[in-house]
Amino acid sequence: MPASVAPAAPAPAPPPAAEADANRVQQAAHPLAGLLAYADRIRGLPAPELAQEIGRLGDGADSAVRLMQLAMALGQSRVPANSVRAQALLQRVLGLNVEEARALHPLARLLSGQLAEARRADEQLERQAQQLRDAQRRIEQLNDRLEAVRAIERSLPSRPAPTARP
Repeated sequence: MPASVAPAAPAPAPPPAAEADANRVQQAAHPLAGLLAYADRIRGLPAPELAQEIGRLGDGADSAVRLMQLAMALGQSRVPANSVRAQALLQRVLGLNVEEARALHPLARLLSGQLAEARRADEQLERQAQQLRDAQRRIEQLNDRLEAVRAIERSLPSRPAPTARP
């Protein structure tokens, strides 16, 4: 008779430090995966924490990954000056010709395009908001004129109704 084989016990979960080391190794092997995880992490940060993250990253000059992280954080802030700075950082990454940076070029081009599109959308929104303010001001002016005409009509003596002739 065959001996029954006991089911293998599940492997114990790695300790948090080992898990963090594994994440660092994965990020080193796949910088895009690490950047996508970073983008997901900063996506929901409130403005003060995002500002702290931008400060923590500094100028990002030490690596292409750091430049990308800083560009992502700056782009997430949705401040026009930060978007311009993020675009410049992405252009720096695209200008780097080292292996690490070349692996990031597709993502840098994607982010650059998204930032440009967001800037165009923001500019369009601002133009529309200005047009709306202008239209509302014009409507108020026309309502004031209409009310002035009505006041003049009310101040005129009423005309007698024409009498019918037989």
